[in-house]
Amino acid sequence: MADQTHVLFVEDDDVIREATQLALERDGFVVTAMPDGLSGLEAFRADRPDIALLDVMVPGLDGVSLCRRIRDESTVPVIMLSARADSIDVVLGLEAGADDYVTKPFDGAVLVARIRAVLRRFGHAGGGDRAEPEAVADGGLLTFGDLEVDTEGMEVRRGGQPVALTPTEMRLLLEFSSAPGTVLSRDKLLERVWDYGWGGDTRVVDVHVQRLRQKIGQDRIETVRGFGYKLKA
Repeated sequence: MADQTHVLFVEDDDVIREATQLALERDGFVVTAMPDGLSGLEAFRADRPDIALLDVMVPGLDGVSLCRRIRDESTVPVIMLSARADSIDVVLGLEAGADDYVTKPFDGAVLVARIRAVLRRFGHAGGGDRAEPEAVADGGLLTFGDLEVDTEGMEVRRGGQPVALTPTEMRLLLEFSSAPGTVLSRDKLLERVWDYGWGGDTRVVDVHVQRLRQKIGQDRIETVRGFGYKLKA
């Protein structure tokens, strides 16, 4: 996978940018590294990379704003880089459309593992080892009120109108629709959707659930306090 993968890396710190670029290239990635948000946006539009790594605090056009601009044009996976795990910037980045985040300073091997995990789920939105929905009817079409989920065509319609989901949002919806009425914990969703084999930050789940609710209906996914979320059948 890594041989053909083109990474856009936007980071204003020269040392971090150069060291990370070298580390990623040693792992077989092709890297376009830019020092600010505006040049990053130009590179994104010119090169159409497979994945974008965006530092939150870059000059010109900050990482969160750059993420929004990218998300307006593409569903390409985005990983935000933040110097503080407890920063509001993490949530802002996820709300802007990022799929995951990594806290600086980071280990190169950890960053590569997270990149590959994101690319795996984007390469096959349904998930390679994931069980298929049990309630499939009409050739893969699931219906929940005015919500229709086509698990074969990977399309979603609400009230007959198409709903544009990112691959991460689609995977999240597939998890819910495979077991409607069943409570799924945040840890379980992190494992199944984000491919975390260890405990991760559940804010990633919470923000993506909120984004999904905005698209398929606020009352479609119910919060079960203290346990997780479930899709209303």
